[in-house]
Amino acid sequence: MPIVTPALALIIFAAGTIAGGLGALLGIGGGIFLVPFLNLGLNFPITAAAAIALTTVIATSSSVSAGRAGKQLINMRLGMLLEVATAGGSLLGGLTAQMLAPATVQKLFGIVTAIVAVIMVSRLRKRNVILDPDADPGLLGGRYHEDESGGTVTYRVKRLPLAFVTSFLAGNVSSLLGIGGGVIKVPVLNAWCGVPLRAAAATSAFMIGVTATAGAVIYYGHGQLIPSLAAAAVLGVQLGAWGGLRFGSRAPVKWLKVLMACVLVVVSVLMFVRGGR
Repeated sequence: MPIVTPALALIIFAAGTIAGGLGALLGIGGGIFLVPFLNLGLNFPITAAAAIALTTVIATSSSVSAGRAGKQLINMRLGMLLEVATAGGSLLGGLTAQMLAPATVQKLFGIVTAIVAVIMVSRLRKRNVILDPDADPGLLGGRYHEDESGGTVTYRVKRLPLAFVTSFLAGNVSSLLGIGGGVIKVPVLNAWCGVPLRAAAATSAFMIGVTATAGAVIYYGHGQLIPSLAAAAVLGVQLGAWGGLRFGSRAPVKWLKVLMACVLVVVSVLMFVRGGR
């Protein structure tokens, strides 16, 4: 385990601020940025990095859920349904992380994220919206006011079984690698399940807090969480998430998709680097 110093805590606070901003903006959790930074940049053991990152995912989820409350972006019905699968996958991932080397999973995850990045770019000009604001969104669909267009966005949820399976896999990978499962859920919900990117990001951010909690308990029980460094990361994430929420409500969806694709490519490369170590 690393030696805790004020300088190290400050570095992790700064990293948490960046991770929180991007995590809140895209609904994917700050862990996707923190784990590679802690593991590759600061030489933290992968389990210690994952434990700290999961606590920041919880913080990101809390900040985004509070910031989006009342704006109807969070699809509560869909989120609670998918959370059943996500939490189950998270618990399994936390247990698996104690028994298996994650190198193979990291490489596979790198391939998956690269494929999803290509899909996101291919859908830059496509939006999952129903033009009639009075149309019935169905049992699991929704509608919300969009600041970018100034109108009401209505959508229906499609391919629910795919969303359910994806949520289970996202929960498993989240705990196994210490990242927010939103990096899988948001692109899939947007590309194949009919959910607009803003709603997918907000709903994912709502879900990843429960996901991360299920996995973080396992790491804490094994003594792999460093509380002081986790606290520094969480404070940074809270600050960054505030900025990400303010910018995200006005940013064009097209550029959010481009940013998501870039993040996925970077994550893919980092996962391959980590898997080969």
